[in-house]
Amino acid sequence: MTHEERLAALRARFANGRSDEVQTPEFKRAISLVFKADGRRKLPYSGVTTFLDAPYRPEAPEQADYGGLEVALVGVPMDLAVTNRSGSRLGPRAVRNVERIGPYHHVHRIAPLAEIRAADVGDVPFRSRYSLPESMEDIEAFFTPLHAAGVKPLAIGGDHSISYPILRALGRNRPVGMVHIDAHCDTSGELEGSRFHHGGPFRQAVLDGVLDPARTIQIGIRGSAEMLYEFSYVSGMTVIHAEEVDAMGIEAVIAHARRVIGDEPYYLSFDVDAIDPAYTPGTGTPEVGGLTPRESQRILRGLAGLDIIGGDVVEVAPQYDATTNTAQVGATIAFEILALLALAGKR
Repeated sequence: MTHEERLAALRARFANGRSDEVQTPEFKRAISLVFKADGRRKLPYSGVTTFLDAPYRPEAPEQADYGGLEVALVGVPMDLAVTNRSGSRLGPRAVRNVERIGPYHHVHRIAPLAEIRAADVGDVPFRSRYSLPESMEDIEAFFTPLHAAGVKPLAIGGDHSISYPILRALGRNRPVGMVHIDAHCDTSGELEGSRFHHGGPFRQAVLDGVLDPARTIQIGIRGSAEMLYEFSYVSGMTVIHAEEVDAMGIEAVIAHARRVIGDEPYYLSFDVDAIDPAYTPGTGTPEVGGLTPRESQRILRGLAGLDIIGGDVVEVAPQYDATTNTAQVGATIAFEILALLALAGKR
């Protein structure tokens, strides 16, 4: 075929074609989520904002089967357990406000919201904005029936203490493994009379028998709080420091994580301070020398096909970031986790 013939064929097919007129099957599935029959799209700055533009189903928690959902996106706006800068209570709102994340994942070649029944079910209702112990109870009480209904949660925090009551709900019948990406191990002990704080949720989860330390890997760890994390090493967790990520290479980190997790269920917890504050300054405990967003995406994508049963993105504190980049990164990481949940549904 000559150049002129190829050009004529392209003109015949595309010269007057609309953006939503495609033939590639996975593209068509993604386009069906955002384009109406007349070729128009919803304005990204109009209507009620939801996580990743998922349908809004606030009534689902009141239904015995969660309305048939497979994945529930849940806001957990609570930061009573921070040890440094507060503000991540505003994280869910900031992440919901991020536009144009998805619907198509170009690496996995899927549109997650076309593969699974997922919806934003609103926020955990808290009895008190002042009581941390009651807030822990409220989070566990919300996620327990969700898990019992066979729904996988994707939680947006909030500070990292929210992972503890979520793990209590998900691991109550059998301890789960975990991929934990963070600057901090979050396995320190009681601080100033409280065992509920964002620096120690995973110690408590192990001691409660809901998290298996032998199937837990912590990636991106760095900073001066290392002295508080003896529990990670003694309990048998695998710790990969940020410098070791550089030395090993991303593919080796992925392979190590897959070996640790194996073929059993695991939870994925992502603290945005795992990423260098050059990219995510809006967080409570920033640590210089972290991962890049692209490295984080590569690690998450390398977990495809494993048996993920839920995940969270925590510690987005938007008021420390006038650029909104931190919320953008948080929403992007949430989309990566949603894609893993969709792929796990195909196991």
